[in-house]
Amino acid sequence: MSRTTRLPLSLLRAAACTGVAALALTACGSGSGTGSASSGAGSGDVKVGLITKTDTNPFFVKMKEGAEKAAKDEGVQLMTAAGKFDGDNAGQVTAIENMVASGVKGILITPSDSKAIVPAIEKAKAKGVLVIALDTPTEPQSAVDALFATDNLKAGELIGEYAKAAMKGKKAKIAALDLAPGVSVGVQRHNGFLKGFGATDKDVACAQDTGGDQAKGQTAMENCLQKEPGINVVYTINEPAALGAYTALKAKGREKDVLIVSVDGGCTGTQAVKDGKIAATSQQYPLKMAAEGVKAVVNYAKDGKKASGYTDTGVTLISDKAQTGITSKDTAYGLENCWG
Repeated sequence: MSRTTRLPLSLLRAAACTGVAALALTACGSGSGTGSASSGAGSGDVKVGLITKTDTNPFFVKMKEGAEKAAKDEGVQLMTAAGKFDGDNAGQVTAIENMVASGVKGILITPSDSKAIVPAIEKAKAKGVLVIALDTPTEPQSAVDALFATDNLKAGELIGEYAKAAMKGKKAKIAALDLAPGVSVGVQRHNGFLKGFGATDKDVACAQDTGGDQAKGQTAMENCLQKEPGINVVYTINEPAALGAYTALKAKGREKDVLIVSVDGGCTGTQAVKDGKIAATSQQYPLKMAAEGVKAVVNYAKDGKKASGYTDTGVTLISDKAQTGITSKDTAYGLENCWG
């Protein structure tokens, strides 16, 4: 480019954004310092916001893909943002504020903190913005206009019932590798597992938080084995935590005699079921959650009718070792319908 060539508008905007990236999502495709965000072009005037817990977890990557495709199909503009880590409520609050200021018609959000995010959601709703929770309900659930999600209690129940059947009457020593305190999706899956297994928290030999992280899952499993070497059933909040647990068990030569069950149904996790590392997982469908959420915002923009209540986007038990009386699909089905 010669020095006399005029810079395109897009480059001028990008240069301006270098100094003021925190000010707007639409202009810069960038969020505040507490999160990350981007803006996607659409052919219509309707703007839809998507805020996920992080932009690195494959579950939320797939959710974003589902929203992007739906936005393209519907001819609307999609704005996206994410916290820097799972639990970054401040980043999500900033994203809501920026999106409202940018004129979004609706916001889809997977809350990092189901309670702390509520005041920001209420402010958005007061300005006429439709707010839909995806995957993770707020507390109270009524804080949002609608919820599109897996029934996480049911997802936990399915793997609990499976584990109980697979133990065939053998006394269980349970390790629970959970998410983090106060996160509703983690509480629901944990409680669902115990319900399905016919157990209570008193029956859990060791409980550790993992943040849904593989490395933390490995450390948690190592701690549990140190506390109770006889653990033979491991419930995990998600498949990264399950794979961390498997690594720890394998290091102790225990990978063959400990039953690991999980939730999510990502492609890596489903492959781990096929490989025999995880006995069973409850598969959910993030792409569907996001796509239906975008369509709900588009409908609101068209006729002013808000989506309401809870929409169950489905869950399926995946295992190659079927148990009598337990409905499940094999990993061939799971890999056809997995995400990530």
